[in-house]
Amino acid sequence: MTLSNGPQLITYADRLGGDLRGLDQLLDGPLAGAFSGVHVLPYYRPFDGVDAGFDPEDHTVVDPRLGTWEDVRALSERGVVMSDVIVNHVSSRSDQFRDVVEKGDASPWAPMFLTLSSVFPDGVSEADLARIYRPRPGLPFTTMTLGGEPRLVWTTFTPEQVDIDLRTDEAWDYLVSVIDALTGAGVTMLRLDAVGYSGKEAGTDCFMTASTQAYVDRILELAHARGASVLLEIHGHYLQQVEIARTVDYVYDFALPPLVLHALHARDLAPLARWMEVRPTNAVTVLDTHDGIGIVDVGPNDLRPGEPGLLEAEQIDALVESIHDASGGASRLATGAAASNLDLYQVNCTFYDALGRDDRRYLLARLVQLMVPGIPQVYYVGLLAGENDVDLFTRTGVGRDINRTYYTADDVAEHLDRAVVAAQLEALRLRASHPAFEGEFTSELDGTRGVLAWTTPESRVQLGFDVDDASFVLAVRGPEGWRTVVSDGDLSPMAEAARRAAAELADRALPGAER
Repeated sequence: MTLSNGPQLITYADRLGGDLRGLDQLLDGPLAGAFSGVHVLPYYRPFDGVDAGFDPEDHTVVDPRLGTWEDVRALSERGVVMSDVIVNHVSSRSDQFRDVVEKGDASPWAPMFLTLSSVFPDGVSEADLARIYRPRPGLPFTTMTLGGEPRLVWTTFTPEQVDIDLRTDEAWDYLVSVIDALTGAGVTMLRLDAVGYSGKEAGTDCFMTASTQAYVDRILELAHARGASVLLEIHGHYLQQVEIARTVDYVYDFALPPLVLHALHARDLAPLARWMEVRPTNAVTVLDTHDGIGIVDVGPNDLRPGEPGLLEAEQIDALVESIHDASGGASRLATGAAASNLDLYQVNCTFYDALGRDDRRYLLARLVQLMVPGIPQVYYVGLLAGENDVDLFTRTGVGRDINRTYYTADDVAEHLDRAVVAAQLEALRLRASHPAFEGEFTSELDGTRGVLAWTTPESRVQLGFDVDDASFVLAVRGPEGWRTVVSDGDLSPMAEAARRAAAELADRALPGAER
């Protein structure tokens, strides 16, 4: 039995399996039974641009170095495939924009791209410019020469990512071609990347405007007509997520990661308990992703002036410092404007390092995620309890690369042999198949102790834990009584030594056999 709300893997095809076929082999091999689906991060041409694939030159073509649309379809036959629809921008190296660079307004694609005058045709004031919300310091414009004329081109993220104008037919022709390519290959979940910035309107902060909602509604209609659902990727005040969730298929629960980290660092479940009372259940849950840990999602925010956050400013400062200390200072180096980060309170760090490489606390964090209502997604680095890749970050200077390791097949095999990874996989297989997860969810969080449970008349899955000492027991009740699936004792040094000894004996008994 595979649950429709079962876990999904988040990964780059080239950084885990090597390519799409290699990823498929992993899901059919050592990861079999753990995932009901996979979010394959951008595999379009090129997958290795300035923003790791989020700046495609051609969003409708699979980069041949990774595979073909048939390889995507093969993944979809195994389970749900989620892919990114990059709504806000395209690459400055795309054929469409190159034509505009050459011909200017004479290009048939000229209406598709935003310049300053596209939004402010009657001129712009200092107040207008200061009001624009951008995830990086400075204004979202880059001076470029279009048809021999210097123009201020709208570039929310980087100069290589040119924003498109969704008020135009040309932009929608482009987006429809993208959605058709994806759904035609069996993709059934569309993640709308950076969609919050797509609705630029004069007199607003140009983020999550009325136009944005209209564009999302139109994409929802297109997706549903093609049998796909839609996930919005929005960082902001937690109340925005609650409101947005009422209008779409899925939103991310970006508040969960920092609240779990706060609980485990500060030994305080109260903020998480408050969130559990109001959070939307049509959510995709994560701990870490290809981006940083979005601390901004639990604090006060200029997007909702006067509204308190789930954590107070002092608690957020303490949490950020705790992560930096736990990571030995590596996250401090990789976080902030100097490391090309999107915002100053988006901490770049693996979740494993954010908890000081403490196996017990890390596994407890994962179990809490798996028990919370929604679709749990597990990032490939997190699945392998990966450590900060300081070498990669040092080479590229991009802070987020500290959590974007390239794993060889040997690396994967070595990590899968660790107790904390094996325990995660056991819990994931339970989450992917146990019928109790289609039942009723209950949550009891008090002080440092908690009980999260899913119950049907025939069965119950229950996680009991204490964030003070990171003790926990994940257990299942069935017709034959209670059975422990995993507990903190499974990660003791003696348990790890016994597990490795048993694996070595199995290898000697069955030479050449795969475990």
